[in-house]
Amino acid sequence: MHNSKISQYNGYKVVAFAHRLPDGLFASNLLLERNCGARKGNCYQFHALDYFKDEAQAIGHSRKWARKWVDNRG
Repeated sequence: MHNSKISQYNGYKVVAFAHRLPDGLFASNLLLERNCGARKGNCYQFHALDYFKDEAQAIGHSRKWARKWVDNRG
């Protein structure tokens, strides 16, 4: 994980990050963790959601994707 943005969204910890591939593109990746208080939460990982020429775009895509996933799943 090179660069990441951590935030909270509707009860989930959202870790959006990107990594550079050998061809110079950046893969957008995501880690979601449901906050469940005292008990252990659920963790979801998504890799290579899409590919971008810019690291910031890849991270932004991961964050948008996370919001859609949480909104649709609850």
